[in-house]
Amino acid sequence: MKIILFALTIGATSSIFGQKQWSGNTTPTNDELIAHLQQLDRKHKEIKLYNMGPSDYGQPIYLCVINGERDSLKTFEKARNSTTLLINNAIHPGEPDGINACLIWLDHWIRAGKPLKSHDDQDLPVIAFIPAYNVGGMYNRSSTSRANQNGPDEYGFRGSAKNLDLNRDFTKMDAVNTLTFVKIFQALDPDVFIDNHVSNGADYPYTLTYISSMKERLAPSMRSLTYDHCIPTLKDYCQIGNFELFPYVEQKGETPEDGIVAFNDLPRYAMGYASLFHSLSFTVETHMLKPFPERVQATLQFMNSTIAYMMGNATQIERARKEAKQWGQQQTYFRFNYELDTQNVDSIRFKGYKAVYPVHPVTGLAQLEYDRSQPFEKYIPYFCHYNPQDSVKIPSYYIVGAQESQIISFLKLNGVQFQTVETFLKKKVYCQVVKDYKAPTRPYEGHFKLSKLEVETIEKEIQLKPGDILIPTQQDRALFIHSVLQGEAEDSYLSWNFFDSYLQQKEYFSSYVFKENLARILAENPLLKSKYEERKALDVQFAKSEWDQLFYIYQNSPYFEQSFMRLPIYLIY
Repeated sequence: MKIILFALTIGATSSIFGQKQWSGNTTPTNDELIAHLQQLDRKHKEIKLYNMGPSDYGQPIYLCVINGERDSLKTFEKARNSTTLLINNAIHPGEPDGINACLIWLDHWIRAGKPLKSHDDQDLPVIAFIPAYNVGGMYNRSSTSRANQNGPDEYGFRGSAKNLDLNRDFTKMDAVNTLTFVKIFQALDPDVFIDNHVSNGADYPYTLTYISSMKERLAPSMRSLTYDHCIPTLKDYCQIGNFELFPYVEQKGETPEDGIVAFNDLPRYAMGYASLFHSLSFTVETHMLKPFPERVQATLQFMNSTIAYMMGNATQIERARKEAKQWGQQQTYFRFNYELDTQNVDSIRFKGYKAVYPVHPVTGLAQLEYDRSQPFEKYIPYFCHYNPQDSVKIPSYYIVGAQESQIISFLKLNGVQFQTVETFLKKKVYCQVVKDYKAPTRPYEGHFKLSKLEVETIEKEIQLKPGDILIPTQQDRALFIHSVLQGEAEDSYLSWNFFDSYLQQKEYFSSYVFKENLARILAENPLLKSKYEERKALDVQFAKSEWDQLFYIYQNSPYFEQSFMRLPIYLIY
């Protein structure tokens, strides 16, 4: 309890300055935010502000570290070797609750005497927060872009300077911001990660909701730590601060009474990305209709509760992560394409408001509203189980062709270990060959993202060349490696269009010339001849089309280009 009080009483410490500046209905501009933190950096040796790299907007992304060391190298070394919390703020700058919460926490911590230990001699973790991640969105301020949100008076915009939603960018890495974030994340190797947001959706009494990592995707040690120990403890700690912590209200139907769904934190999202590296990860979602000052206090309460949990359970967290990294290396199959299990349904006690459908005076149509004068508390369906639809055997090594320099740079930035091929050599490998896919008619976050991917592995002898890289799967980054290099995975590099050039055929044939080769090709390949004759007998349209027949034989002949639909990623088992 003393550890709990250490963190929670910091948040309750009286601070007229903090309450006046950060606890009202305003949030600082990016310039005001960084200027204030620079001032704290100059005044307090325990607080350091680092320029970590550029953003798309041209202005830097900063990292504020509490309880680090006096120079950056030692600070990041300490972070990697001790228990560390990383908080990400303003990935959507229209949701600035985390910015104010971190500033209030800093102010309270300073006024409490900057304690680095609890009364029980438990160490304060290294606490790092990105003051404002989406720098471009921070400068695009208004009071109207969040039409359903209750304050603050003015705030930033969801899109980045390149109009990207940065919370969809953690595998495709289009934004300069993402490159800087990955640099920060890999330098810290945080044990706990929090991404601060504000929700959209239904109306209900809860101010503070959370998203936790999909349990089916987690290593057993992290699953147990998250769901059996951490979340129940955080709920107790948040209740001490008068905020009830409830799962994020993502609806199955029109209203919460139809059930809520556990969020699928794919690797494209900040929290899903962090989970690939076995960080204990949460997204905080405060409720949009609650007043901004109340939402800030709720975010602060989650931060305080997390710090308290980390102080009391540092050994358990470190042990669970170590076991998870070992588990990731020991897996023989990689499971992916998780779908919600709609048959296996839990229930959860929910506090809500009755849904009513009055006629709107302007549209003349019935509209959904939530009547706060009719609150209820009852059990509703909770869809919180997922099943993997696909799995592949994990290779001992991946090979990535040297020509894919951008992909290699992404892997390097994410801490992936690999060897570089020095000479030309022939080697038997398994190739990933794309058999089918669907492409959308409209772009999603700057890409025509592929779906319904079908990939076949075929053994071939290929020539490796200098610069190709050989990636062992027995390493800490194993889950990340599989997630981006296995073509059929939900957020693979293939799905995000990095290999589209390999999906286009480069050579064709002239019918009148190729027809001279038909008899010879079929004579040399009796199996092909049998399949061809069978299809011609069974498929009327095929039998009537000269082009279809010629292309079928061409596609299955030595003349057809071997590299068509073949990814520059090879597997060794």
